Amino acid sequence: MGSVFSSGKINKEELEMALNKAKQIVSSNPVVVFSKTYCGYCKRVKQLLSQLGASYKVIELDEERDGDAIQSALAEWTGQRTVPNVFIGGKHIGGCDSVIEKHQGGQLVPLLTNAGAIANVSANSV
Repeated sequence: MGSVFSSGKINKEELEMALNKAKQIVSSNPVVVFSKTYCGYCKRVKQLLSQLGASYKVIELDEERDGDAIQSALAEWTGQRTVPNVFIGGKHIGGCDSVIEKHQGGQLVPLLTNAGAIANVSANSV
């Protein structure tokens, strides 16, 4: 916004620091959603995770001082520049479409359970 970091240019050192920060966040949380507050696709993913009772960490890139650098680092790391950028159990899942697809295919809840983000539920309460 008005900071010295808003020049639009991210140097190699900033990128490396942002990548290390992103990797540290991903490795220390069962589910991470890199998001932006105004993004409808991000809201959809967060709503779905909440409805499923999953615990997850949200990093709102538009509210982080180094949000642009983190987004660039994520693009380099995952090949995905857009948000939401979702990780479950340390693995890159993708964006909104990937998460919804996994949910519709019955794969999301097992991923979340295995990651420790939701408590094991009995098979008949699906």
